[in-house]
Amino acid sequence: MNGTAHAAVGAATGFVVANNFQADPATTFLFVGLGTVSSLIPDLDIDGKLRGKITLSSKLFQAVGQLIGILMIAYSFYEGTDTTRYLGIGIGLGLIIIASSIKQKHMLTITGIGVIAGGVNLQEIWLILLGVYIFIASFTAHRSYTHSIIGAIFFGFIASKLELSLGVEGVYYTCLIGYVSHLVTDSKLLPFNKRGIKLFLPIWSKEI
Repeated sequence: MNGTAHAAVGAATGFVVANNFQADPATTFLFVGLGTVSSLIPDLDIDGKLRGKITLSSKLFQAVGQLIGILMIAYSFYEGTDTTRYLGIGIGLGLIIIASSIKQKHMLTITGIGVIAGGVNLQEIWLILLGVYIFIASFTAHRSYTHSIIGAIFFGFIASKLELSLGVEGVYYTCLIGYVSHLVTDSKLLPFNKRGIKLFLPIWSKEI
């Protein structure tokens, strides 16, 4: 199923949960948004369609990294003294080499690290955990662990921390049901899906 269909189902689940909790219009809008986002989260794996949409261009990242490296070399050369000069030049060269080797496939990993850093800075557990999820997902094959019970449990834990942070009852159910809706609509339970999901990884790798 494509992203638009997943998002539509997720939005619908958010609306249903909002009605169940008799939410006001603002909270209903929040639940619809969370349901939509949660229904797309499983595709945050290495080959998922969502990967390229939430990450910066690797070329832009390369250019920024190389520019910082060049500036560090120039500054160290003109302003550094003895050991600090050579150390600064070495770090600058290292930045240029590392930045040059970064490809688009690495950007999801970098995004995960950035989200973790943002969560630490804001002291938000749910954001740190989301960063960990993204970081791990950047190394997993498409329709594997993010489309499994393990992925759903981990995301459910993130959702529980988000509900605690927002103080809005129903956030947990909205996020979890939105996530699970993706797994259901990608499974072979729907006859038009040629591929299924490996729901019981790592115990059982058969697609269902």
